[in-house]
Amino acid sequence: MIWINQIFQGILLGGYYALLACGVSFMFGVMRIINLAHGSLAVAAAYGVFWLADRYGLNPFFGLLISIPVMAAVGWLLHRLILERSAKAGELIPILSTFGLAVVLDNSLFAIFGADTRSLAPYIDTLAYNSFDIGSFTFGDLSVLTFIVAVVMLGGLHWMLKHTPIGRRIRAVADDADTAQMVGVNAVAVNAVAAAITVATVAVAGVFLAMRATIDPYTGEPQLIFAFEAVMIGGLGSLWGTLAGGIALGVAQSLGAQINSQGFLIAGHVLFLIVFLIRLLSHGQLPRLGFTRFLAFAR
Repeated sequence: MIWINQIFQGILLGGYYALLACGVSFMFGVMRIINLAHGSLAVAAAYGVFWLADRYGLNPFFGLLISIPVMAAVGWLLHRLILERSAKAGELIPILSTFGLAVVLDNSLFAIFGADTRSLAPYIDTLAYNSFDIGSFTFGDLSVLTFIVAVVMLGGLHWMLKHTPIGRRIRAVADDADTAQMVGVNAVAVNAVAAAITVATVAVAGVFLAMRATIDPYTGEPQLIFAFEAVMIGGLGSLWGTLAGGIALGVAQSLGAQINSQGFLIAGHVLFLIVFLIRLLSHGQLPRLGFTRFLAFAR
């Protein structure tokens, strides 16, 4: 019975990983860019909401409503000032640029907030530790809420891509930007909107991270690793694959922790390496696999 409970807890944990990895998958699917500042942006958003809660007593969920449009604007600026320009210099330059941005963000947060860990848990009352029972299984309220938000956000992006004009433009640019330009689609503007959407999802992930755990200025790096592992397991660029990859990663970590106290991270890394090698040996070109799946699910 305890193993079944660990699987359930791993599935809920996977919801957080899917929430975190959603932006990585979306940005790669549209612009074929891996944003190494992803984790740092999530932590920056969390610190912003923490500042609002600590300074003005604002509930973190209301703070999140403020953070989402602010981070969307940051995403738009990120594309126009960094990604758009660096992409013209080759595929490697955007990755190096976002790595540099991550370093700047991490050290700026350290300079402003110091090295002390912070958390939003004290500002959400009993949600941080409340739970409910179903039979002999116990589920945390915050974990269930995180999973629901992940499914809603991924489902919302899926619906947007399939049923809205901007979604169709995003798919057209992702498929062939040059051809889209020829039929009147402004690829630069569409990519800027996609970057804004991506960073808005990062804000949600960062706030939920700070509600369920503690953060410090350098928390972004391990979160980036978890996000990257989730999207690689599920397939780069596949939104529903990201959910499946997050769940697989969460279950692996949960079962690993049950086997050995040091097995939480190791089990997740092992699963990632196994899937990575299988994809590498089977297809040779991992990005093409994920990109094809991104276009397939959106059509």
